[in-house]
Amino acid sequence: MWIAAAGEAFPRQETEDDMSAIDDGREDLARWKAEQPDNFFTADVVFRHALQRLAGEETWASLRPRLEAFGAQCATEMDAAADVNNRPHNLPLLERYDAIGRRTEGVEHHPSYHVVGRLIYESGMMGEYAEPGGFLRSLAFFHLSSMCGEAGHNCPVACTAGIIKSLQALGTPELKARYLPRLLSRVYAERYDGAQFLTEVQGGSDVGLNAVRAERAEDGTWRIHGEKWFCSNADADLILMTARHDEAVGGTRGLGLFLVPRLLEDGSVNAFRIRRLKDKLGTRSMPSGEMDFEGARAWALGEVEEGFRSMMRFVINTSRIYNAIAVTGIARRAAFVAGGYARHRKAFGRRIGDFALVRETVDRIEASSAAIALGTWALIPMMDAAEQGGLSDEEAAFLRMAINVNKRRSSITATECALQGIEVLGGNGAIESFSILPRLLRDAIVCENWEGTHNTLTAQVLRDMHRYRLHEAYVAQLRRRFASLEGGPMGAWASRGARAVDGLEGSLAEVLTLDEDAASLRMRPLMDRLAWVLYASAMAEQAAYDAEAGLGDEVSRLLAFYADWRGI
Repeated sequence: MWIAAAGEAFPRQETEDDMSAIDDGREDLARWKAEQPDNFFTADVVFRHALQRLAGEETWASLRPRLEAFGAQCATEMDAAADVNNRPHNLPLLERYDAIGRRTEGVEHHPSYHVVGRLIYESGMMGEYAEPGGFLRSLAFFHLSSMCGEAGHNCPVACTAGIIKSLQALGTPELKARYLPRLLSRVYAERYDGAQFLTEVQGGSDVGLNAVRAERAEDGTWRIHGEKWFCSNADADLILMTARHDEAVGGTRGLGLFLVPRLLEDGSVNAFRIRRLKDKLGTRSMPSGEMDFEGARAWALGEVEEGFRSMMRFVINTSRIYNAIAVTGIARRAAFVAGGYARHRKAFGRRIGDFALVRETVDRIEASSAAIALGTWALIPMMDAAEQGGLSDEEAAFLRMAINVNKRRSSITATECALQGIEVLGGNGAIESFSILPRLLRDAIVCENWEGTHNTLTAQVLRDMHRYRLHEAYVAQLRRRFASLEGGPMGAWASRGARAVDGLEGSLAEVLTLDEDAASLRMRPLMDRLAWVLYASAMAEQAAYDAEAGLGDEVSRLLAFYADWRGI
C-alpha cells in the first residue's frame, strides 16, 4: 500500500511501523466494541439501584431475574435486529392490496422487525397492566428496550399502554372483554398493539382545531369521517383517536375519544385508507402515515363530551411518561458508547479520555443521563399511586406539572447526550454503520417533538400556574424531598436544596407578574431550572439510599458534578 505524507510530491510505500499503528488503532476499536454491555440491566447501575429502592423488596425480588434475562436479550439479539431493521432497504413498505386485489391497508415489515417485537411483547411488559398501577413494573422493561432506540416497537408500546389505561377506565364490559386480553397478551402472534391519532393537517398542538367528525349510528356505535395527518403505527390493531362529536361545539369541548379497530368482526378492513407512509428523520422502523377515514366503525370511550379530558388524563400523561423513559434509554446508551470509546481510543499518544475536554464531555453525558433517569423514575411510583387513589391533592398537582417539565427537559437532554457522544467519536461518530449514535440522535429529535413540543409544554405549565397555582405544589414537594435528607448521608443537600427551591419560588412569583409575551420568554430558561432542581432532589435521594445500603457512591459523584455544572 502507498501513502503520501504531508508535503511529499509522491507517495511512499507503507512501512511496518505504519502497519503496526493501523493494526493497533483497529485493535483499540475492537476492544471498545467488545467492552460494550452484553446486558443492559446489569450494566446500568444507576437504573438498577433506583428500581431496587422504588420497587420495594417483594416487587424487586420478582422483577430482578426477569429484567436480567430481558436486559441480556436487549443488548444482544434485539439490538442486532433493530440495527438491521433500520437500514434503508429494510424500512416499512405500504401494501394496500393483497395479491388478488383485496384491500388490506397493510404494511410490509422486514423479518428483523418481528424479532424485536417478539422479544418486547413476550417480556410480558404489557401484561403488567392487568391490575391498576403497573407503571413501575412495565416501564422497567421499557427502559431496557429503549436502549435500542425506538426499534420499530417502542412507540407502539406507549400507544398500547394508553389504550389499555383508557379501556380499563372508560370501556364497556363488552369492549374490555373483547380487547383487553389481547392487549395484555405476551404471545406476539396473538397480541394486539395500539396507535393514537390526534394530529390533523391544520393543527398539531392546537387540538381544538380538529375537524375529523364522528357520527352516531343507529346501533349505538359511531362512524368516523375525515383525515388524520400524523398516524404513527399506521398498521396497528386498535386506534385511539379524537373526533368531533358535535360540529356545533368548537374547540376541545367538541371532541370525543373513540376506539377504532383495524378489522371488523367479519375480518374485513375497517373503512379507512392509508394514503402514504411518511419519510421521517427518526423512528424510521415504525410506520407513520396519513390516513383517510371514510365511515370507519368506532366506539366512544366514556362520555363524548369528556373526550378531551379523558385523552389528556389517560393518553397524553401516559405517553409523556413513556417518552421520558424512551429518551432516558437513549441517553444512558449514549453514555455507554461514548464512555467506552474514550477509554480505548488513542490520539497523540494518549487515551482520549485523558484529555480534560473529552473527559468533561463524557462526564456531562453520564451525569445528565443519570439525572433524567432518576428524575423520571421518581415520578413513576406517583403514577401508580394516582391510579390507585393514593395521592394527596398537593402530590397530584405536583405530578401534573412535573410530567410536563420533565418531558421537555428529558428529551432535550437525550438529544444533547447523543450529539455529545457523536462528538467523542469524532468523524466515526457520523457514520451510521459505526455505532448506534446517529440512529439514537435521529430518534431523540423525534421524541423532542412528540407528545408536546417544548413551546407547547412551556405554555401549558405557565397556563397551569395561572389557572391552578400548580407551582405552589411543585415548590412544596421539592422542599419536602430536600428536607427529608436532613441528618442522613446526604444531609448537606437539605440546606443546599432549600436554597435552590427558594430561588425557584422567587422566579416563579416574578413570572406571574409579567405580561403574556414576557412571561412566556422568561419561562423558557426557568423550565430548565425547574427540571434541574427536580433532578438534583432525585439524585440526592438516591445517593442517600445507596450510601445507607452500601451500594457505592456513583450517584453522589454524579450529583456533585451535575449540581456544579447546572449552578444548583
